[in-house]
Amino acid sequence: GVSLQICGCPLYWKAPMFNASGGERTGCVSVHSFVSMWRKILCNCHDDASRFTYLLAKPSCDYLEQEDFILLLQDVVETHPGLTFLKDAPEFHSRYITTVIQRIFYTVNRSWSGKITLTELRKSNFLQTLALLEEEDDINQITDYFSYEHFYVIYCKFWELDTDHDLYISQKDLARYSDQVFRSLVAFFFFPLVSSRGNEVQKEGRMSYADFVWLLISEEDKRSATSIEYWFRCMDLDGDGVLSMYELEYFYEEQCERMEVMGIEPLPFHDLLCQMLDLVKPEREGKVTLRDLKRCRMAHVFYNTFFNLEKYLDNEQRDPFAVQKDIENDSPEPSDWDRYAAEEYEILVAEESGNEQLQEG
Repeated sequence: GVSLQICGCPLYWKAPMFNASGGERTGCVSVHSFVSMWRKILCNCHDDASRFTYLLAKPSCDYLEQEDFILLLQDVVETHPGLTFLKDAPEFHSRYITTVIQRIFYTVNRSWSGKITLTELRKSNFLQTLALLEEEDDINQITDYFSYEHFYVIYCKFWELDTDHDLYISQKDLARYSDQVFRSLVAFFFFPLVSSRGNEVQKEGRMSYADFVWLLISEEDKRSATSIEYWFRCMDLDGDGVLSMYELEYFYEEQCERMEVMGIEPLPFHDLLCQMLDLVKPEREGKVTLRDLKRCRMAHVFYNTFFNLEKYLDNEQRDPFAVQKDIENDSPEPSDWDRYAAEEYEILVAEESGNEQLQEG
């Protein structure tokens, strides 16, 4: 800790710095090896992002991959005061670490390459958030990346669907999520399109826990740049970078079938299409691009129309003035994801408390 303070580095750089000084090989670090390592960094790296990348990345790499974060995050799990209760639950360590890594790449890796570049790291808030861990003992106050409550919500949702607990869910499993919000048909398309990252092998027709993290965050917060890109990839069936009217109709047909089952008369597709084009105002007539959706500030309404019937119907019944306010405030605080995670965590705690009372009774 003292060495880190002298170097001006945040506390949770300690594990990578220990390794970079030869600690992984010997189990201890001499003053000479530490000073030598730090001098080399100062000569070659001129800001926090480049120093952090140098410490974590593989030799001669100027980018970070998923596995590069494991050592640092294992140290967070083992030493952060807000995670001391995990010492008695080692089975959760890898799940928590996987969740944090996916959240890091979801937010920081804007290129979807599976490799975080120096530019991406500099543009993100990750290093600032990592530094906050030293100051904040309650890790749940750090909602970006590290919140244990957020992890718990994601993992419980996955566990509920993963009935055989092999850490993969099938399209049939996914169709049970939130009263079949995700239909097997849609799942079929986005399994290959929104693919695994890192070195994880994607099992055909099944979704891993890592990919489920992306799915759940994207479903519950359709305003973020990553979420807008995620759902665009799902809808762009032919991969031409444009959502055609045929693709929109294809996805709307299933919504119509569900509405009819519920006794609701669906809006004819032509009328719905006029509404959506008026909402998005695409630059090219009859063709919706990713740029159009990012610019219009109402991508969440657009995507819910085709993917989430419950949210679509809620929006249809909203006050027009509330909708206008929504347009003007496209980055709410807290975010849709933060709000969802907080509400779901309260529900989970209440359910567990109720179950305990039943068992005691």
